[in-house]
Amino acid sequence: MTGRQRFWWAVISVFVLVWALFPVVSIFATSFKLPSQLNLGLFWPKTWSTSNYEQILVGDAQTLFLSSLRNSIGISLIATAIAVVLATLAAYAIGRLEFPGKRLILTAALGVSIFPAISIVTPLFNLWRNIGLYDTWLGLIIPYLSLTLPISIWTLAAFFRQIPWELEQAAQVDGATSWQAFRKAIVPLAAPGVFTTALIAFFIAWNDFVYGISLTSTDRARPVPAALAFFTGASQFEEPTGAISAAAVVVTIPVVILVLLFQRQIVAGLTQGAVKG
Repeated sequence: MTGRQRFWWAVISVFVLVWALFPVVSIFATSFKLPSQLNLGLFWPKTWSTSNYEQILVGDAQTLFLSSLRNSIGISLIATAIAVVLATLAAYAIGRLEFPGKRLILTAALGVSIFPAISIVTPLFNLWRNIGLYDTWLGLIIPYLSLTLPISIWTLAAFFRQIPWELEQAAQVDGATSWQAFRKAIVPLAAPGVFTTALIAFFIAWNDFVYGISLTSTDRARPVPAALAFFTGASQFEEPTGAISAAAVVVTIPVVILVLLFQRQIVAGLTQGAVKG
């Protein structure tokens, strides 16, 4: 590229970076502001204070926040594990086997993924109340599968298509059954894709708000995104903006750590199934 092209690409990159990080930095700065500083119009706090973090970790909001954090971790991990296992089996069948209706299954999965979740909340609410799944972990795990399974199937199907069919045939020639060939020859080769899919599914479940706020009513199963809506200030005249910002920073930390630790695996997994060899 010429010097002018490099310059404009640098300008565009900086603009996109600032555009993406500005809300995050703003929330981070707000989390250290005192309640009296929230309406002063200042970006950075006058006096840096950890009172908001103390409120959600050891103060009045401790019970609400920590219980919801435990719920989010448990529900998201279980939903991710189930989605990855089911998606691995389904994607293998779609990517490696020939059977009638294969394209219909992929189309249905795509249709489910773009279907607005808010449109089925009311029927789910009534059904869950009748069968006893309302305000339970299982009552959230099942809807979360509708969010994580379609994208997981689509992502993993691309990986299985890239794996040479001859490897599985060679394993079967050596005496392996179809299940052994799948488990010992195919799955290890698709490990980057499985890992990337698991992270994407976890992020989707971790960030859900609609199901969390609609299908729970107590701390038994309410996840963090829904619990933030129930934060209150120290009095009825105080806005909980600082506490909400502090909670948002805390729940973002696990996502940031996962991305930083496994960014190479994520990039390798996303690019490995991107082109057909």
